[in-house]
Amino acid sequence: MAIAVIDYGSGNLRSAAKALERAAAERGAAQEIIVTADAEVVRRADRLVLPGVGAFAACMRALEAIDGLHEAIEEAVIRKGRPFLGVCVGMQLLATRGLEFGESVGLDWIEGEVRKLEPDDPHAKIPHMGWNSLSGVSDLSVLADVKEGRSVYFTHSFALYPRDNSDVAAWVDHGGRFPAAVARGNVAGVQFHPEKSQDAGLSLLARFLEWRP
Repeated sequence: MAIAVIDYGSGNLRSAAKALERAAAERGAAQEIIVTADAEVVRRADRLVLPGVGAFAACMRALEAIDGLHEAIEEAVIRKGRPFLGVCVGMQLLATRGLEFGESVGLDWIEGEVRKLEPDDPHAKIPHMGWNSLSGVSDLSVLADVKEGRSVYFTHSFALYPRDNSDVAAWVDHGGRFPAAVARGNVAGVQFHPEKSQDAGLSLLARFLEWRP
């Protein structure tokens, strides 16, 4: 089984790939983790992971700039139903639009928008960096092995707010509640970094490698 970690010039891809390799090894799973920007490799992959750090618009432009890559992702995930995990900005790109440095169009797989965090608590600093506990964790998604109250690692200033809260798979509070994860069908996304979240992150990645949505 091949898992494509999509390389579009954004994010610490090697850290994500190494975390997936460790999760696979701990489960005794024979899975090939491939870091790639090749549209044909992405199209054939059994599972897809889209990492991302930086600004929404820049990441979306970088994804679109690689010949055939957007179309290959759409074919694998939307038409063929392959399991997909977006991480950090990779989750945000699932939205209809992003509002960072103006308005930018997203993948529109989860209807909603990405906007700046505006905490009610003046002591809650932005960027949001560090460990926070999850609440409202769905047992029907790729997060099923991540228990309520587990802490995971965040670093971001913007978040995806779905139009329909049924798309939210977990919440987090940082001076106000916002979605920490989303899931719809074979598509999931996490705002936190599994590769930096120790046992909780490895549990999520191991679940993703076995996920049958």
